[in-house]
Amino acid sequence: MEGFSHIPVMLEECMQGLNLKEGGTYFDGTVGGGGHSYEILKRTSPDGKLIATDLDDEAIAAATDRLKEFHNRFKIFKSDYKDFENVLSDVGVKDIDGAILDFGVSSRQLDTESRGFSYMKPSAPLDMRMDATQSLKAENIVNEYSKEQLAKILREYGEEKFASEIAANIVKARTRNAITTCGELVDIIERSIPAKFKQNGPAARKSFQAIRIAVNGELNGLYDCVIGLTRKLKKGGRIVILTFHSLEDRIVKQAFRFLETDCICDKNLPVCVCGKKKEIEIITKKPITASLKELTLNTRSKCAKLRIAEKII
Repeated sequence: MEGFSHIPVMLEECMQGLNLKEGGTYFDGTVGGGGHSYEILKRTSPDGKLIATDLDDEAIAAATDRLKEFHNRFKIFKSDYKDFENVLSDVGVKDIDGAILDFGVSSRQLDTESRGFSYMKPSAPLDMRMDATQSLKAENIVNEYSKEQLAKILREYGEEKFASEIAANIVKARTRNAITTCGELVDIIERSIPAKFKQNGPAARKSFQAIRIAVNGELNGLYDCVIGLTRKLKKGGRIVILTFHSLEDRIVKQAFRFLETDCICDKNLPVCVCGKKKEIEIITKKPITASLKELTLNTRSKCAKLRIAEKII
């Protein structure tokens, strides 16, 4: 599992943001290769506890191996982080001292051709599943969804200006033969975008992002999850969230804003009747981005935004 080793994005900023306490209990909802989890356990020694989740079997195996020196201080579940309520309940944890979510795709996932995540691997199958046991693959979406459904996915999840053109060309191409490889899809996307609009990186990047999000349901329930997970924090506990595109960041920002609001009543009412209290202090009024040094060492950090909040009630 050595191939899962990668540099965790903004590691020190995340650890400082968590304000780790010796003996605390922490939740890592996206354990990946275990980079952030390792530091949490190391810095909360000797009694700190970690509960973690991931959907990727290879990631779970790699993280379990990486964290083995911490023996009985951690437990990793194959689960969606959005199911945190059941996961924490399973280990008898009522509340936690901190939580971290890192929504980046790992280097291992991108580099493993059979996983089909990367537009840079033309012979790779159109897969993109975080959980390799689920039935829905990228190939299903590309070959079975209607032109309107495809355009909506590309537009909403990829913020792709040429969503309609790409969707129309996908539908046209698949009438001849099923689209089964990343390279075939890249070629269709390239043909759909005028040359003058291909100046800001690979033309297929946005579409691949959009299809990956759709395959894995990455944005489904994210807002409610951020609110619910934050409410699992003890007073003074911190939640740290790393996002890698504007859609995720916007949802996290909106959830934090709601939690920070003291009253949500109609402003025309003379007194508050909703009972909503300010629940968090937002530590990062603007998201933290990678330093120049990190950008040089870790290109994955280029699009990363880090938001941190502290529970105050």
